Amino acid sequence: MTEEAKHPVRTTEKTLSIIEELKREGPTGVTELARRLDLSKSVVHNHIKTLQSHGYVVQSDTEYHLGTKFLDLGGYVRSRMDLFKVAEPEINKLATETGELVNLLVEEQGIGVYLYRRKGMQALDLNTYEGFRTHLHDNALGKAVLAFLPRERVEEIVEEHGLPAETEHTITEREALFECLETVRERGYALDDEEKLAGLRCVAVPIKMVSGEVIGAMSVSAPKSRMKDERFTEEIPKLVQDSVNVVELNLNY
Repeated sequence: MTEEAKHPVRTTEKTLSIIEELKREGPTGVTELARRLDLSKSVVHNHIKTLQSHGYVVQSDTEYHLGTKFLDLGGYVRSRMDLFKVAEPEINKLATETGELVNLLVEEQGIGVYLYRRKGMQALDLNTYEGFRTHLHDNALGKAVLAFLPRERVEEIVEEHGLPAETEHTITEREALFECLETVRERGYALDDEEKLAGLRCVAVPIKMVSGEVIGAMSVSAPKSRMKDERFTEEIPKLVQDSVNVVELNLNY
C-alpha cells in the first residue's frame, strides 16, 4: 500500500492538484481551474505564476498548459534506469522485426508506468505514451508483472486500485485474476485478448533478475486482425521471449 503522509503540506498538495488538472483537461484558464478545484482565483493565480516562472507551466492567451520542463524531469529519471538503457536497443529491434508497437512497462506503487515504446512500420497509434500510467490487471504487460509478484503484494494492489472493467473482456473478479496469473507463470508470457481495448491483442513477457524479482515487462501490441492463430500464441510470444532473454542476460551479468 502507498504510505500516506502523516503531515501533508497543503501548499504542495494545491500545486500538485493544479498540475494534475492541467494534465487531465489540457489548456485551462485560472477561473475555470479555481472552479474545478474549489480554490480561490488568487490562490490558483499565485500557484500558476510560480509554476510558470520555473518553466513548468506555459501561458497561451488566457489559458495555461504544462510545459516541456516536465519532459526534462521524466527523461532524466528514465535515463538513470538500467532497465531502460539495456532494453531500448532490443525494443527498437523487435519493433522493426514485427512492424508493430513494442512497449516497456514497470510497476510503481501498484500502477503500471510505460517507460518506453517504439512503433514499427505498421504499428497502431494508440493513446499511450512514455510515462502513461495504467492499471495492471487489464493488460498483458501488467499481468506479466503481477504473475511474478508475491500473492500478498497482488492482494494489496487489488485492494488499493480495484479491478475496473475497460471492456467486456476485462478480468474483474479476484479469483479469476489469480487463475489467469497462474497460467501466465506456467507458460512464461501473458496475453491480452481485447481486455484493454476492443480489437487489440497484446503479448507480454516479464523481465526478471536472477533472484527471481520481476522488474518490468516487454510487449508487442497489434490489431486482432494481424495478431491471430499461431502468430498470437506462438510466433510473437517466442520473439518477445527471445528479446527479454537478451535484456535479462545484460542486466544480470
